[in-house]
Amino acid sequence: MSKIRIGIAGYGNLGKGVEMAIRQNDDMELVCVFTRRDPASVSIKTPGVEVVSMDDMASMKDKIDVVILCGGSATDLPEQTPAVAKYFPVIDSFDTHANIPVHFANVDKVCKENGTIAMISVGWDPGMFSLNRIYAESILRQGSTYTFWGKGVSQGHSDAIRRIKGVKNAIQYTVPVEAALEAVRNCENPELTTRQKHTRECYVVAEEGADKAAIEAEIVNMPNYFSDYDTTVTFMEEDEFKATHNKMPHGGFVMRSGVTGEGTNQMIEYTLKLGSNPEFTACVLVAYARAAARMVAEGQTGARTVFDVAPSYLSPLSGEELRAHLL
Repeated sequence: MSKIRIGIAGYGNLGKGVEMAIRQNDDMELVCVFTRRDPASVSIKTPGVEVVSMDDMASMKDKIDVVILCGGSATDLPEQTPAVAKYFPVIDSFDTHANIPVHFANVDKVCKENGTIAMISVGWDPGMFSLNRIYAESILRQGSTYTFWGKGVSQGHSDAIRRIKGVKNAIQYTVPVEAALEAVRNCENPELTTRQKHTRECYVVAEEGADKAAIEAEIVNMPNYFSDYDTTVTFMEEDEFKATHNKMPHGGFVMRSGVTGEGTNQMIEYTLKLGSNPEFTACVLVAYARAAARMVAEGQTGARTVFDVAPSYLSPLSGEELRAHLL
């Protein structure tokens, strides 16, 4: 079989992760990286692969089977996904949960008008966590579902701290509360507030002469970010910060505590412990690119989510191999 030809749109942390993930899949090849920067200024790791301006993307229509979009959910993907879906099958990692229905509808309309397919909201949450929620709630019909995130870096919250006057650099970790985790695991079915589920740990490099007390007060009282959580702020020197906070770990838990017919307690738990959030997300995107290529071959069109993809579409193995080795 010919290889699935992949284009990457955006070459930040996620785009670089996708490039590395493609190398681990023998049925795929990277054809092109699209960028909003000057293509001549972008150096990629795969020899012989073109770097092309986003403005010239349509010119590659016949050379690429699937485009993996690596932009952000706030402003990039709401515009990029429907725009690119006019020409290519696409995968995105849109993760603003509340806006997924609107994003899906916008993309679905474009795909059906142009005979393409799009996988939206692919990653680990939404994505792998979503699948585990649907499996758990479909199996344990009577019970409660809990999602915990971390310990891991929240990029949005870290950025919010860095925007505070007097902050030179900062990072924020979301941390599950162990007592809450244990209560769920013990099938106590607790009703948990936001504050009871997670804490937030902030590490800050202040500019010289900055008012650290004022910075801390602004962080812990920031609405929609920190005011609803128990938040700790630790100030550090820049050298120590760079040495100890230079990774992007994340992860979390999806848990379903339920009761079956005879009143028996049952527990389902799915866990991720990620050394690199963008590298793992990239691997999920690449697996779903394979599924998209197979759906295109079947003549499917429209928007899809992880709920709509059979697990066998993700694997490079044949049906016979899957039944023999994984079933």
